[in-house]
Amino acid sequence: MAKTEKQKQEPLFHIVKRIIGIPTWQAWLIRIASVAAALLVCAVVTVMLTGENPLNVYKTMIEGAIGTERRIWNLMQNVAMLLCVSLAVTPAFRMRFWNIGAEGQVLIGGLATASCMILLGNRLPTPLLFVVMFAASLIAGAVWGLIPAFFKAQWNTNETLFTLMMNYIAIQIVSYFSYIWSNPKGSGAIGVINLNTQVGWLPTIGSQKYLLNILVVAALTVFMFIYLRFSKHGYEIAVVGESENTARYIGINVRRVIIRTMLFSGALCGLAGLLLVSGTDHTISRATAGGRGFTAIMVSWLAKFNPLYMILTSFILVFLQKGASEISTQFGLNDAFSEIITGIIIFFIIGSEFFINYSIRFRESKKGVQAK
Repeated sequence: MAKTEKQKQEPLFHIVKRIIGIPTWQAWLIRIASVAAALLVCAVVTVMLTGENPLNVYKTMIEGAIGTERRIWNLMQNVAMLLCVSLAVTPAFRMRFWNIGAEGQVLIGGLATASCMILLGNRLPTPLLFVVMFAASLIAGAVWGLIPAFFKAQWNTNETLFTLMMNYIAIQIVSYFSYIWSNPKGSGAIGVINLNTQVGWLPTIGSQKYLLNILVVAALTVFMFIYLRFSKHGYEIAVVGESENTARYIGINVRRVIIRTMLFSGALCGLAGLLLVSGTDHTISRATAGGRGFTAIMVSWLAKFNPLYMILTSFILVFLQKGASEISTQFGLNDAFSEIITGIIIFFIIGSEFFINYSIRFRESKKGVQAK
């Protein structure tokens, strides 16, 4: 009698999620190997597309990021700002609330700061002005984070779409006031606020105007590590992120945690807006956030929501960005090539997380199965 059913053959390999995580040293070894592989691929791509020596390209990348003292401080400033926004979105992400609206929350916080500098700069004493700016930026960012949190907690709306749409609203609001306060009138750009008096500008420490920003973010990093790891609120955030049903079962008010966490997350984004407007740019525009709200998602995820690891991931991404820009300048290449190099390296870094979290198991031979 002929067989009517064909025997199904087991796939050559299948992917299995690791139940027990690999040791930390092995995880970092995989990450380092991925960077080495990325540099090798970039070298091949460089030779194929431009004919340039890859070693010269990498040397130029390093010099573009840390070649001079000024570039080093600029790099540290950009790392601090990206890190600040990454820290801001992390509590929401640990709660599995996908806050894609950091870009808008930063802009609204920056707009509140700029409003105080423009409208109150000549009316309040400087110490009081800083207090008002600080409070206004935090409140503005917190309110912008509260709106999607309230709808999520009350009616279980999709926070990803909600926060994303809030970004566009914030951009248009900033564009509107950029036209209202434009200098000169009708230009659509505010320009440097209080250029002559420097009222509302964060003070410089020594001769480094970015140092205060860096110190504030450094203190915030330590605080966030302690807050998420050791505080009661941090524990509640983690429990809600693992399972809302479990959180309710043990008596945690999930709605309150969602609203409180997004208030906190939005307020920290508002703080980032304050540092950018008052401490770095001294103006506000729709490009003030500079895409950091979206890049921060990658930083937070790659660091597995650990504030200390975010320092490294923020540094890597900003280093690549600064170095890639220098490549375009020195070798007369367009920005597309530098973005190709950056994209390849980031792709390998992200891809390394696959091998850390999953293992590949190949099909065993029939002889091996029979022997067992």
